[in-house]
Amino acid sequence: MNQDMSVGCGEGLLNIRVGAIIFQDGKILMVTNDRVDYYYSIGGRIKMGETAQEAIVREVYEETGYIMSVDRLGFIHENYFYGDAKSNKDKLIYEISFYFIMNVPKDFYPITQSTTEDHDQETYFWTDLKTSAKLYPEFFKTHDLVNSQSVIHLVTDQRKKE
Repeated sequence: MNQDMSVGCGEGLLNIRVGAIIFQDGKILMVTNDRVDYYYSIGGRIKMGETAQEAIVREVYEETGYIMSVDRLGFIHENYFYGDAKSNKDKLIYEISFYFIMNVPKDFYPITQSTTEDHDQETYFWTDLKTSAKLYPEFFKTHDLVNSQSVIHLVTDQRKKE
């Protein structure tokens, strides 16, 4: 039952993913690696047999070394994009992501020990949302990530237009 929820669908992929919104002192914790020129959220794919909430607690622990509880679900994001990892390069991906606002402990200091599915070492950064750097998901820069009390559903479509 430990299989990632990522399945081939024709020429593309379907991913079901979770992401963490971890705020501390007005900054959000994001991740990058040497292969890319952008920052992305902590998280990963849900595994068969676990709920989205169980998955984000597991992912945060795997990536930071901390067991964090969930405050609430903040966003559901449907996203069409083309892969940039070795394993999915240029494949069309339809991803459904659940973004959870996490309860951050006062003594939180992440331990960077994670790698991508292609074994690229990941590095964590606290960043201001007004940064000029590229952030994924992009809605992190345009939506209030912590104060909304309702779940927001967003759709992003980066398919090439013909």
